[in-house]
Amino acid sequence: MALTAHRKGDRTETGAPSPRGRAVRRLNRPDPAARSRGGRRFMLVGLALASVYSLFPVYWLMIAATKDRVGLYQSNGLWFSGWHLWDNVQQVFTYEDGIFLRWTANSFLYAGVGSLGGTLIALATGYGLARFDFPGRGVVFACVVGSFLIPIALLTLPLYLLFSAIGLVDTPWAMLIPCLINPFSVYLAKVYTEATIPFELLEAARIDGAGEVRIFFSIVLRMMTTGGATVFLLAFVNTWNAFFLPLTVLRGEENWTLNLGLYNWSGKRLESGVDVTSLVLTGALLSIVPMAIMMVAMRRYWRSGVTLGALK
Repeated sequence: MALTAHRKGDRTETGAPSPRGRAVRRLNRPDPAARSRGGRRFMLVGLALASVYSLFPVYWLMIAATKDRVGLYQSNGLWFSGWHLWDNVQQVFTYEDGIFLRWTANSFLYAGVGSLGGTLIALATGYGLARFDFPGRGVVFACVVGSFLIPIALLTLPLYLLFSAIGLVDTPWAMLIPCLINPFSVYLAKVYTEATIPFELLEAARIDGAGEVRIFFSIVLRMMTTGGATVFLLAFVNTWNAFFLPLTVLRGEENWTLNLGLYNWSGKRLESGVDVTSLVLTGALLSIVPMAIMMVAMRRYWRSGVTLGALK
C-alpha cells in the first residue's frame, strides 16, 4: 500500500488506507499554538479556582463580622443579615477592659521587633555565606538548608524547657529570641546577595580603605533593600500568625498574642457558657487588617524580590 504525504502550513499529515478503504489521517506534529492556548486556559482555570478557594474564607469572615449573635446562627451564612459591624468592633475594643488592644500591641512587638532583628541577622549571615570563603562554609550552608526539614512545632518543647531553665517563660523574650533565627531567611539573603552584590564592588571598597562592618552597613544593606524587605515581610507574617509557640511559652493574658487571645475567647463558650463568637469573628477580621496594610505598603519590594529570587 502506498502512503501519501502532504504539507499544510507547518504541519505534515500522512494518509494511509484503512481496512475499509478510507484514508486515515495522522497528525505528525501538533500545532504549537493550539497546545499553548490549551495550556494557558488550563492555567487560568486553575488560578481562578485557587483564588476562589483562598478568598472564600475571607469573604465568609467579612459577612459573619457584620452580624449579631442571633443573625450569626439563624441567617444564611453566605449573605448579610443586618449591619452590626461597628457595634461588634466597639464590643471587641471594650470587652474585658480592652484586653484586645493589649494583645494587638503584643503582636506588633513580637512581629515587628523580632522580624526586624531577624532580618538584620539573616542578611548578615547570608552575606557572609555568599561572599566569604572560610573553613566549613559548605557544612554551615548544608545545616541551614537541612534545618528546613525540622518543623517549628518540633522545636517548641525544647525551647520551652530551655526558657524555663533560664527564667524567660512568660516574658516577651520567649517570643523575640526564636524570631531572630530563621534559616529560610538566611537562605533567601544568600540568594539575593549572590544576585545583587558583585565581588568587584566589594574589592573596590576594600581598596579604598573601608572595613567590613562599614561595607556591610553602607553598601550591602543599601543594595539589599528589596531582598531585606521581602525577608522582613515573610518573617512578619510568620510571626504574626504564630500560635503553637506563644501557646507554649506565654501564660499570662497580658503577654498573649492576638491569635492566642482570640483562641481563649472562643473557648469561653464551653467553659462559662458565655457566647462571644461574634466578637471572636470580628477580632479575627481586625487581626488581618495589619497584614493587608503591610502587603499593600510593601508590594513594590516583595514583588521584585520574589522575581529576583525566582530568576536566580
